[in-house]
Amino acid sequence: MVKLKTRRLSAGAFFFLTGLCFSSWASRIPDFQDKFQLSEGQLGSVLLGLPLGSLLALPLAAWAVFRFGSKLVVLAGMSFYILFLVGIGFSPDAFILALMVFIFGMMGNMMNISLNTQALGIEKDYGRNILSSFHGLWSLAGFIGAGIGALMVYFDLTPGDHYLIILLLGAGMLVYFEKGILSDGGKKETGGGGFVWKRPNATLANLGMVGFCGMMCEGCMFDWSGVYMAKEVGASAAWVPSGYVAYMGAMALGRFFADKFSNRFGKMMVLQGSGLLIFSGLLLSVLVPFVWVVIPAFMLVGFGTAAVVPLTYSLAGSASGYAPGLAIAMVSTISYFGFLLGPPLIGFIAELIGLKGSFALMALVGLMIPFWVRVGRQNFVQARS
Repeated sequence: MVKLKTRRLSAGAFFFLTGLCFSSWASRIPDFQDKFQLSEGQLGSVLLGLPLGSLLALPLAAWAVFRFGSKLVVLAGMSFYILFLVGIGFSPDAFILALMVFIFGMMGNMMNISLNTQALGIEKDYGRNILSSFHGLWSLAGFIGAGIGALMVYFDLTPGDHYLIILLLGAGMLVYFEKGILSDGGKKETGGGGFVWKRPNATLANLGMVGFCGMMCEGCMFDWSGVYMAKEVGASAAWVPSGYVAYMGAMALGRFFADKFSNRFGKMMVLQGSGLLIFSGLLLSVLVPFVWVVIPAFMLVGFGTAAVVPLTYSLAGSASGYAPGLAIAMVSTISYFGFLLGPPLIGFIAELIGLKGSFALMALVGLMIPFWVRVGRQNFVQARS
């Protein structure tokens, strides 16, 4: 019998490794743009592959968790996630890069659904809200991964060499923590009646729209913060990753405190405050595009996006009438359209009015989070109760 603390430690390690892989990719995006001489619009098209792959993987991930259990999906997904990260690093041209990014996105969402299913099971056994702490480990890994990426740029290592180091580290973690991942027999989630993809109810639809806005802003920061620092702020090469590092650091810190703030002020108030922080940070970065202003502005955005996804997933997991894995997949489906649209939309708008205009638009998207929370307030209260 696997101890509860061992399960939590192992699941946390996989959240951490997933975040490390993602941030390793995101921290080197400006290098890929330079290597293949991509315009903002062309880079936006390449970046479209990741959320598109994530979106297409959602029904597959929900089915796989039901059919095989979340443990097998976690282990297989993590293995392929690391391998395709290396494939990205050694892509010979923009077409292969886009293909690798697409498959990388698919594997990432296989991990998203299966790992959150594991985490919700652990949270249920603990009897208190701990989901945000898992997401905090993902963000902490993002912060560390962004720092590693900055270090790799400083020492002039190629993305391929960088990702081989991540492969070695990831393989060791995969072997060491594998035993703590619970074999849950995914069919138990749905009562053994067979996998059925249902229509989301009003609660999940409203949560999905909150997640949609939050993930659109996340996609903006993941994919474009480095480019914004380089092209609009005029930061030197050594300082280009600093905006992303500041964002990920604030996001990680915010997620470790999200449960405490939610218990004290309520989940709806925390979500509304999150939207206002996103709006303020992005607007400040547009109005005052200087390094020492943009870095704290990106930190505000990090604090704002910190609680959006874990709180929407936690509320979705308690929605009546749905298994946690299926509820998460439904909310993720709506949310990931934001991740799908955001990065390429920024690139296309930047072609017309510049990156500042794109970031101003994302600020307004952040301001929509309090709106959707207010619209769905009654449904959220019912889900929480």
